[in-house]
Amino acid sequence: MKIVFDKGEPDIMIPCEGTFPYVRGGVSSWIAQLITGIPQYKFGIVFIGSKREEYSDKPLYPLNDNLVFMIETFMFDEDQKPPIRQIDGNPEDFEVVEELYRWFRDKNSMMPFPEEIKNLDFYLNKVNESIFLYSRESWYFTTNKNSENCGEIPFLDYFWSVRSILIPVWKMAKLAKKIAHRGKIIHSPSTGYSGFLSTLISNHTGKPFILTEHGIYTKERKIDLISSSMTLYQKVALFKESAEDNYIQGMWVRFFEGIGKMSYDRANPILSLFGVAKETQIAYGANPDICSVIPNGVDIKKLGATLKNRPKGVPQVITLIGRVVSIKDIKTFIRAIRVTANVIPEVEAWIVGPDDEEKEYAQECRDLIDILNVKKNIKFLGFQNIVDILPKSGILTLTSISEGMPLVTLEGFAAGVPCVSTDVGSCKELIYGGEDPRDKALGKAGVVCEIANVKQLADGYIGLLTDEKRWLQAQETAIKRVNMFYTQDIFLNNYKKVYEDIFKKIEG
Repeated sequence: MKIVFDKGEPDIMIPCEGTFPYVRGGVSSWIAQLITGIPQYKFGIVFIGSKREEYSDKPLYPLNDNLVFMIETFMFDEDQKPPIRQIDGNPEDFEVVEELYRWFRDKNSMMPFPEEIKNLDFYLNKVNESIFLYSRESWYFTTNKNSENCGEIPFLDYFWSVRSILIPVWKMAKLAKKIAHRGKIIHSPSTGYSGFLSTLISNHTGKPFILTEHGIYTKERKIDLISSSMTLYQKVALFKESAEDNYIQGMWVRFFEGIGKMSYDRANPILSLFGVAKETQIAYGANPDICSVIPNGVDIKKLGATLKNRPKGVPQVITLIGRVVSIKDIKTFIRAIRVTANVIPEVEAWIVGPDDEEKEYAQECRDLIDILNVKKNIKFLGFQNIVDILPKSGILTLTSISEGMPLVTLEGFAAGVPCVSTDVGSCKELIYGGEDPRDKALGKAGVVCEIANVKQLADGYIGLLTDEKRWLQAQETAIKRVNMFYTQDIFLNNYKKVYEDIFKKIEG
């Protein structure tokens, strides 16, 4: 781990798992928005990555003056492992590990989380990283679990999968020790390793822990694990070929469910971006009494100013703003453009976002474009300023298989661009209106489609691009909806109130 800079004492620490400031995306933009929009507080960033080589060398976001501290760690960098040495280990400590193992396996268990595991001392002293990696007792524990539960799986595959799952636990424990004294509040934008780190620090120090989930981390990791392009932390480096076995996948799922429950058990408040996410958190074990919703918000003045730059008529341009990764299902978008181009030959499809995160998947997308003969219709534009892109777009689209509350949809609305999206996250609520009757009454700001349904997406594109009256009505609805319910001022005021309430308790 490395302290990138230290310019003072932060009020609020934000652990960022694979997001700000080295990766662009909705969560990163949300973090940048918080730091920039609430300058009365000083922030610290804890960047948690997989391997250093997988991220930009330089921050991709401006680092504001009120961002006073930053530390980074990379969970799977080889040079961070402790030196190999012979260790016996304490059998009594591994009885606690056995108890923890049973707790993780029983997803419906009402058993309280083992108290010993809440204590940072357990990970740093009793069963520290060296003991986990090299001790005789750890070897006995691992071999016994393999024979008891999945003897048909080659031991080496099981052994390396267990290590890959659990090595970050000790990385987070060492990181927690190093930064436990920094900041007064810890605010995690996910469960997962960020949430686990936050839980360790909060249990160790008593500091308040705020959890805001954008999507549902456990659900998204399940999608990663069953995806044909298994990209969770570059799994090629973590898994052997047979690690796609259902039991191994189940181990990962149980692990993420378990550390998610740990976060829910400690965090207060537990926040989400939309109603369905809140209900999902409760279903995963969050206390409903401390769960609430704070939607995203966008700068309507900045984006609304782009309306004057729009051409007359409906631009025959469909824009997908996002990373070229499998969870965004770019291939379905390409297929839908093939169908759309059969009706509107001049249609253009812009893919706006980085394509270096899943290079193999990005190449597969380019190959599909060649196969379907839509190279003249589809352009990869890389990262662009949305202020330049949105006025030229007729439709904004998302074809993802999982989302939270996509900021890009709200940004498109503020710039007067209707949306055609798959039915993920809050997209139906954004496009068709939420629970508020005033919102529903505004009408539709686009079209919602089934996941991976090429025909529905193409019909949505064609219907809006060829019917200017319908398009103008969707545009009017989009602008009204974002101005009424999803402004940056509303968003920032909600978080100011959360922070103020907690600081009052600390100081009072």
